[in-house]
Amino acid sequence: MAKIQTPRPIRGTQDMLGGVPENLADRFAHVVETFERVRKLYGFRRVEVPVFEATAVFARSLGESTDVVSKEMYTFEDRGGDSVTLRPEFTAGIARAYITEGWQQFAPLKVATHGPLFRYERPQKGRYRQFHQIDAEVIGAGEPLADVELLCFADHLLRELGVAEGVTLTLNTLGDAVSRDAWRDALVAHFEGHRDQLSQDSVERLARNPLRILDSKDEGDQKVVATAPGIDDYLTEEAAAFFAQVTGGLDAAGVAWTRNARLVRGLDYYRHTAFEFITDRLGAQGTVLGGGRYDGLIENMGGPATPAVGWAAGIERLAMLLDAGEERRIDAVIALEDDAQVGRALASLKALREAGLSAELVASGSPRKRFDKAAKIPAHALISIGQRDGAPHVNVRGEGEIAAKAEAVVRQLS
Repeated sequence: MAKIQTPRPIRGTQDMLGGVPENLADRFAHVVETFERVRKLYGFRRVEVPVFEATAVFARSLGESTDVVSKEMYTFEDRGGDSVTLRPEFTAGIARAYITEGWQQFAPLKVATHGPLFRYERPQKGRYRQFHQIDAEVIGAGEPLADVELLCFADHLLRELGVAEGVTLTLNTLGDAVSRDAWRDALVAHFEGHRDQLSQDSVERLARNPLRILDSKDEGDQKVVATAPGIDDYLTEEAAAFFAQVTGGLDAAGVAWTRNARLVRGLDYYRHTAFEFITDRLGAQGTVLGGGRYDGLIENMGGPATPAVGWAAGIERLAMLLDAGEERRIDAVIALEDDAQVGRALASLKALREAGLSAELVASGSPRKRFDKAAKIPAHALISIGQRDGAPHVNVRGEGEIAAKAEAVVRQLS
């Protein structure tokens, strides 16, 4: 009989195991746990949205001409003949739920979530086809303080994770609709005058999404971008005042930032604040967390005119910034050296866990070798349970508060 070949994992996905030297799964979990703890401090409600949606949800929100919609989405027809798409980002699904589930009654609504997303793109360091993000949104708040609140949340999270060193908050304004339209027209005129110097990608963007030319890494494009007009020359008084309140709020809150006048969000519904937390510790993919204000999105999806601002961060990228840490140690390991005392060993195991201590039991194989086997498991306390002169015998090895607590728990069963 031919040996069955186990399929390899699909390119752009990964398996993670905790408690091994690289500790990827534990670092991943630490990012999520820290995010959950910090979002509660800021009063963000937990929200869950489906992993797949009607394709129109993302086509309308991201734009038919964007690379995500045209090249990267996992879209398929289900058995009912409907076109559905695995979510490539969170904001569109949350905006859809805000409209269809009547969440307007809770505005201003602060929500946060995390989970898997899917994009068919070239896998590279910190970027996968199934990847995971944490996400935070404030919907229904048009004041600059909402932007400040979100940025304080992000800054606090990075500091709690211990990865803030070497990470810089870069900030820009896209202005209000009037400012943005005037700047866009000026950029189109500038780039049209240098069309022969632009890359093919930027020539294509010129017709459908000219602001994204500012993001180009092509050297020829960058020379043209260097002389392009800036947003500040086109800001209305109201837009300039909005940005001043955002930066003033960050200064008052002690959040460091730097201006990047070329930072953009290419879609038309983005307004005012755009930001990225960047680092040089991840190679070319230097964005750790990014977001901005998208006041036109919900209206663009068929809902009422609703201001909103949000950010997202890749869990894999944040986990890469964390130290692998020491090998995981459990609180206590029990070696059952005499099968006659299995009842006591199980009672001790239960008592330790109910006392809040992690514990494992070694009870397989030769009783004479179980102690040596248990001793190889990293633990704060090593407990051996056997029998001497027909009576149970317990011995505890270890130092520190955890070992002392474990010993007190098992001795109480005597």
